[in-house]
Amino acid sequence: MTIFQVDAFNNQLFKGNPAAVIPLEKWISDELMQSIAEENNLSETVFFVKNEHSFNIRWFTPACEVDLCGHATLAAAHIIFTELNYAENMLEFNSKSGKLTVKKNEDWYTLNFPSEEINEIKTPTYLEEALNIPILKTYKGKWKLLIELENEKDILNLTPNFSLLSKLESDGIIVTSKGTNVDFVSRFFAPKLNINEDPVTGSAHTLLIPFWAKKLNKTTLNAIQLSKRVGILKCNYFNDRVEMSGQAVTYLKGELTLKL
Repeated sequence: MTIFQVDAFNNQLFKGNPAAVIPLEKWISDELMQSIAEENNLSETVFFVKNEHSFNIRWFTPACEVDLCGHATLAAAHIIFTELNYAENMLEFNSKSGKLTVKKNEDWYTLNFPSEEINEIKTPTYLEEALNIPILKTYKGKWKLLIELENEKDILNLTPNFSLLSKLESDGIIVTSKGTNVDFVSRFFAPKLNINEDPVTGSAHTLLIPFWAKKLNKTTLNAIQLSKRVGILKCNYFNDRVEMSGQAVTYLKGELTLKL
């Protein structure tokens, strides 16, 4: 099997979010895909199989399969366009989250994903303890919590207690605030999935984009995920769908040798 590693949501090596990308001619077992993802030890390993007019796609963390992953989808699209000689400027993925499209415009890729609604909840006491910072409001999505903080400085300086965060029922914790030089900033923590901090998280932006579009009363937004590696996103809100655009760069190409 050929394997690629791509840094997604940035145009520089060692920035953005790394994902392993493995094109397949046919599906291998779930157990083998999970073992490969665990061995890669990246936040996501993405597998895809080409159909006649589209691609089937699946994403695995080192611990489990997930229903949606933005940066690994961008990474897969980058490989299809740049390494597999895909001739069109738009491709379609079939996934557990429905149809996803990626459009290429020079060195930018625009992902079209379903948006996710959130509801405000009372902030759990243990969440304030885990983040150790004043929380403005807390919202709950399907699998993630969205936490609004006062400003960008609070996001940058945050040092969570990951042991406490791992006890939460939610798969991931998004912290966000209005940005200083962009519309909004965020960070994402998922210790329950064996990912203390994810560098850039496309799936988190399916909540963040609707939240900030409504809060700022605008449908086109610029965002930065303020991890150490930094992710840069251009965002658009279309009610039940969102678009997030980013760049990507290939770090490596290799070969997996497996005795099956």
